[in-house]
Amino acid sequence: MDVNLLKGNLDLILLSVLEREGGYGQDIAKRVDALTQGEIRLNAGSLYPALHRLERAGYLQAAETLPARGGPPVRTYTLTVAGRQELDRRRDGYRAFDGALRRLW
Repeated sequence: MDVNLLKGNLDLILLSVLEREGGYGQDIAKRVDALTQGEIRLNAGSLYPALHRLERAGYLQAAETLPARGGPPVRTYTLTVAGRQELDRRRDGYRAFDGALRRLW
């Protein structure tokens, strides 16, 4: 997978995964890996800055929670109403881009 494609669509990927269910960083990365059958793998160096950016923008809400497996609290992210609207906007933009690109083939 081209790294530039991943970078350009990371927010869309994260918002899409969090639409289904909230989660913490490592959990989100594992779900993306599983849902994409290993095609998309997120590392901490890109994942956490993106989560923080989306939170600052008001698209995600974060709360400290205790993980089910035990251990120290983790920062769990959920989609906000603004996040759902942004997800819809980004999906529409992606569909338009994908459609235009496919017409070039």
